[in-house]
Amino acid sequence: MRKLLLSLGFIILFAVITHCQNKNLPRIAIAGIAIESSTFSPAVTHEEAFHARKGNEVFSYYPFLNSDSVTYKRAEWFPTLRGHALPGGIVTKEAYESLVTQTLEMLKKNGPYDGLFFDIHGAMSVVGLDDPEGDFIIRIREIIGYKTIISTSMDLHGNVSWRLAQNTDLMTCYRMAPHEDAIESKKRALVNLLDRIENGKGKPKYKAWIPIPILLPGEKTSTRIEPGKSLYAKVAPAANQEGIIDAAIWVGYAWADEPRNHAVVMVTGDDKVKVTETAEYLAKSFWDVREEFEFVAPVASLKECLDKATASNKKPFIISDMGDNPTAGGAGDVTWTLTEILKRPEFKANDGPTLIYASIPGPELIKKAVKVGVGGLVNEFAGAKIDDRYAPPIKLSGTVEAIKHGDKHAETEVVIKTGSVYVIVTKKRKPYHKEVDFTELGLHPRDANIVIVKIGYLVPELYNMRADWIMALTPGGVDQDLERLGYKRINRPMFPLDVDMKNPDLRARLVPMSGINQE
Repeated sequence: MRKLLLSLGFIILFAVITHCQNKNLPRIAIAGIAIESSTFSPAVTHEEAFHARKGNEVFSYYPFLNSDSVTYKRAEWFPTLRGHALPGGIVTKEAYESLVTQTLEMLKKNGPYDGLFFDIHGAMSVVGLDDPEGDFIIRIREIIGYKTIISTSMDLHGNVSWRLAQNTDLMTCYRMAPHEDAIESKKRALVNLLDRIENGKGKPKYKAWIPIPILLPGEKTSTRIEPGKSLYAKVAPAANQEGIIDAAIWVGYAWADEPRNHAVVMVTGDDKVKVTETAEYLAKSFWDVREEFEFVAPVASLKECLDKATASNKKPFIISDMGDNPTAGGAGDVTWTLTEILKRPEFKANDGPTLIYASIPGPELIKKAVKVGVGGLVNEFAGAKIDDRYAPPIKLSGTVEAIKHGDKHAETEVVIKTGSVYVIVTKKRKPYHKEVDFTELGLHPRDANIVIVKIGYLVPELYNMRADWIMALTPGGVDQDLERLGYKRINRPMFPLDVDMKNPDLRARLVPMSGINQE
């Protein structure tokens, strides 16, 4: 009995100590909605596209917040809702309001909070609403107040409006494109938040914001090549200075027509001189190299790309079908490129050059393919249900080579062989990033003569797989020819649309601390 009482005593003592420790830990909420959405595409994004995770499911986004990690043990966590959609068309107002309302209701349940980790992309467009991320953070502030410190993590292709800058306290974005540092950047944003709470310094004294009138596509601003490589190499040293918390350069998002769409530099810290001078240094560095940005790979018309690829003996020769790139906001169902491919005589014979095309949505074709099974013949239309501005739905006639169910995005995928072309048809659109995306369908991209993907600059796995690579200037909702998009609402002048524009005012603008003149 004495041993039992002693054991119970130790358990109670441990529980009391743990409770006291938890009471001293900062209370951190997590929230965010992320999408890159083109206003030049006829596509529309609905709520289900965000695959929203709630409560503890949110932790699955953050490997650095597993229950055994040092970062996790530094706080008491209150994850609300985190939704992340594939890039696409403008978000419906109903979807936006539903996701925001759910987040706000969850935030009401566990407040007050010491901090909030705001994990967004920054390029969401919503029907009838400018600057959704700015609207979202204001509505969050109405629930949690201004004592709570907000740290915002963003994609470098996001947009930083003045009101987003004012209502957040700490802010950072990725420093690499492709975004190989995405998880590292999110962790940096969260660690910055925890550090400022633990050391008692709280909100930074100064936030410098500089809008830069540059609007360039990601395919010209990759950090793999110059001048993006050297420009972004300046960010980490700038952020590591005494008196500065973080520094960031946003390229902005080129395929939405809002006043906030342009490049931005932002620096936060406690040393006014260093914060302002560093922001101006980074902004000037960006402006000075504006005319040096070029496509990350050779570009040409689709015909020129196909001519070059069929004449090459390098395998695989990858062609980027850029104009309808679903990883940048394209509808993903433009049939123009596939139509042009199937017109070419060299691909009509079964023993012609092997070409893999990824991909085109075709739910009606999927139904027929599943019904006839592998080895069966199908003859059905695909594509152009959403974006038929450049070509109508395409009729695919061929053999079903593979069927796969259960993909998060595509739901069902089939491979149709017509001549020497293997067309991946999906129930819902899906970008193809990894070799396994192909091999699980029985395709061998490394052995194919040509692989065509609806993508812009190649993500690392495809980039490392390429034997040669060229980007095709094809039409679509994320057309690389910005001049023919027809902007009406962005701020002008804007480089490169206005080539003779004068040098802009790149002096730092100090953003008021959140809560100043806002409560």
